[in-house]
Amino acid sequence: MADYKYEGLVPAPGRMGVDFEERVDFDRLRSYRLARARDALAQSNLGALLCFDVNNIRYITSTQIGEWVRDKVCRYTLLTRNSEPVLWDFGSAAKHHRIYAPWLEPENSRAGMLGLRGSVAPDAGFMDRAALEIKGLLEDSGVVDAPIGVDIVEVPMMLALKRAGIDVQDGQQVMLDARQIKSKDEIMLLSSSAAIVDGTYQLISEILKPGIRENEVVAQANEFLYAAGSDDVEAINAVSGERCSPHPHNFSDRMIRPGDQAFFDIIQSYNGYRTCYYRTFGVGRATQCQRDAYSKAREWIDAAIDLIKPGVSTDQIASVWPTATDFGFSDEMEAFGLQFGHGLGLALHERPIISRLNSLDHPFTLEAGMVFALETYCPASDGYSAARIEEELVVTDDGAKVLTLFPADELFVANEY
Repeated sequence: MADYKYEGLVPAPGRMGVDFEERVDFDRLRSYRLARARDALAQSNLGALLCFDVNNIRYITSTQIGEWVRDKVCRYTLLTRNSEPVLWDFGSAAKHHRIYAPWLEPENSRAGMLGLRGSVAPDAGFMDRAALEIKGLLEDSGVVDAPIGVDIVEVPMMLALKRAGIDVQDGQQVMLDARQIKSKDEIMLLSSSAAIVDGTYQLISEILKPGIRENEVVAQANEFLYAAGSDDVEAINAVSGERCSPHPHNFSDRMIRPGDQAFFDIIQSYNGYRTCYYRTFGVGRATQCQRDAYSKAREWIDAAIDLIKPGVSTDQIASVWPTATDFGFSDEMEAFGLQFGHGLGLALHERPIISRLNSLDHPFTLEAGMVFALETYCPASDGYSAARIEEELVVTDDGAKVLTLFPADELFVANEY
């Protein structure tokens, strides 16, 4: 187990491999992730895991062929208690892995096609064929009589597995068990990912002036992110002026105006490891009610950060945040995601999930090595402005270590008049 102590900043090393510094060790990363998945499987009642979720596939096999596959459900992997992972990938990608991914046994990198979300109808037989192939591997591994865990699956594929006599149960919880404690290498990747966004916010602070539109800020931020090493810009929220309250969770073509309050969320990944990182700006100037809203959002996030340490439960964190009705919402479901915490890793939402909606009745205990984001939101008294702050942090033996470093202690006024 890693020693989760950091005397200074959490390392965010350069992207090159070098001989003069210890940086991310990808062999160690691959070994850690597969071992965590195996251990979680061993502690469950399952004989195998069958994963279609691209985050779980990457965690187990350390393969990824592009973000375009995220919603296609066209890749899958099988990990049994007694064998090496078998990966079915999109066409020629399987042959590519046999050349460039030597940590996979060559015969276990196979081409597969299930139907591309129904574009090829189930009566073509690809799903039944795949189910029988999977059953044969379960028989070879001696676990055919045990249930298998599946994370996400198309309904016709679930039915094909049942026709093959396979007992399907929930496997996503097992994989989330595996993924919730990050290794030294994963934390370096998450810190490096946050560093890319630090730079993006510097760019935004420089270009955020009256006349620029929200979508133009998003476009320039995308260019910076990809040039800096991002491999997927999943989304950028850009919200300004009268769009700030209630939070729409998107961007538009609205033109920025003098005195706007504007907030942004940058959701992207570096080597697969994601950020969720909000910052709020005043444009040229800020009113007192905008500053007051920011101060309140900062107070709420700091109260949560101060509690973070191993052994603390998520109900304790959620309880320091205001109730939904305190800031203008009818109930906690409607306010969900505004006073919020969520795990970060290969997915945007991992464990823990922290909110008054779920955490008060179903608390979860923090452990060293967890990485998650905390985010708060406060509407301003003018009826339309609002402040949004988010910090990413790693739980260490000594408490929380913040990964997101663009200034956020007080409202940042960009290009002040």
